[in-house]
Amino acid sequence: MFIVMIRTTILYALVVLTMRLMGKRQIGELEPFELVIAIMISDLASLPMQDIRIPLIHGIIPILTLLILQSIITLLELKSEKAGAILTGTPSILIKHGKIDIKELRNQRLSFNDLIEELRLSGYYNISDIEYAILETSGQLSILPKVGINPVTKEDLKINTAQEVLPVTLILDGKINIKNLKSIHQTEEWLYNQLKANNIHSPKEVFLATKDSKGKFFYQLKDK
Repeated sequence: MFIVMIRTTILYALVVLTMRLMGKRQIGELEPFELVIAIMISDLASLPMQDIRIPLIHGIIPILTLLILQSIITLLELKSEKAGAILTGTPSILIKHGKIDIKELRNQRLSFNDLIEELRLSGYYNISDIEYAILETSGQLSILPKVGINPVTKEDLKINTAQEVLPVTLILDGKINIKNLKSIHQTEEWLYNQLKANNIHSPKEVFLATKDSKGKFFYQLKDK
């Protein structure tokens, strides 16, 4: 029992030291290769803890090897932008000038609902309010709002305005959402009139159409 405690203490100290040497990052901010190394280190450390028949050195050497590999990869990233792009990838622009890049969204294996959820978590409910939305290599979404969308609250300025509501998706990838139409007490005829007013002949031409939080009709056509 005493031997197990000593082995566990040594491995714990080694893993903590290794993770500290990898840099100050939260788990959600790790690059892909860093996440892989973190997972492998945890597995390598757990084996000698569970089985005292495995020599302690057989856990220590692989962990130190991974630390060296991580240091080499980090050095390569600092020395070469090309190496960094290959190892960790490059940021992806998902929204540009208030328009979703449909091709990039598909390349990143993200659904429209995933994107909208990330925007809501960042405090943005309307795509038209966003100048750029960039998916970083760590998986975090960086958002640059359009000019005029500032953090000063209406309450601070003592401006009386109507309460905004949650935006509703009416068309997604050419398909009309009848349920959402009913939820805003509108008909398909109303939706077709909205499309006609914007010179759109068919819902199949539309990638996304919503009634935003301000009650305005917002749409984006499919890429041709």
